[in-house]
Amino acid sequence: MSTRNPSTSKPHVLDLDRQICHSLYSAANALVRAYRPLLQQLDLTYPQYLVMLSLWQRDGVSISSLAEHTRFDAGTLTPMLKRLQDKGLIDIRVAQEDERRREISVTNNGRTLRKAAQNIPEQILCTVDMPAEDGLQLKALCETLIEKLGTDPN
Repeated sequence: MSTRNPSTSKPHVLDLDRQICHSLYSAANALVRAYRPLLQQLDLTYPQYLVMLSLWQRDGVSISSLAEHTRFDAGTLTPMLKRLQDKGLIDIRVAQEDERRREISVTNNGRTLRKAAQNIPEQILCTVDMPAEDGLQLKALCETLIEKLGTDPN
């Protein structure tokens, strides 16, 4: 059954081809698939890579700070941190100033992994073959969308 008005051939609001969400979802999945073989060499999943990127940028942070920066909720982040700790890439310690708080730090192995990951962004840029300005504009538009929709996972 077609959703188009046969007399006008105007697109309908529910046409899949008009849905921003579909394009974003498909693009995100394609991008994650492009990262997969590169990250397999590092023994990281894509979400683990995002956590490590955050920690390489801002080491020695609380779990709540890491959750805010990565936009992962605590339920997703906690088991991921445990796996990264089991791999020897991070340490999770009780913060000295507050025993209720946990602090995440990159280990020497994690810093070594950073060197191995150094070429991944360039490899992805080559795969995407998009002008840098377009990539920056796309990121800015996504950030605007995130801001407008809010980041509360509930």
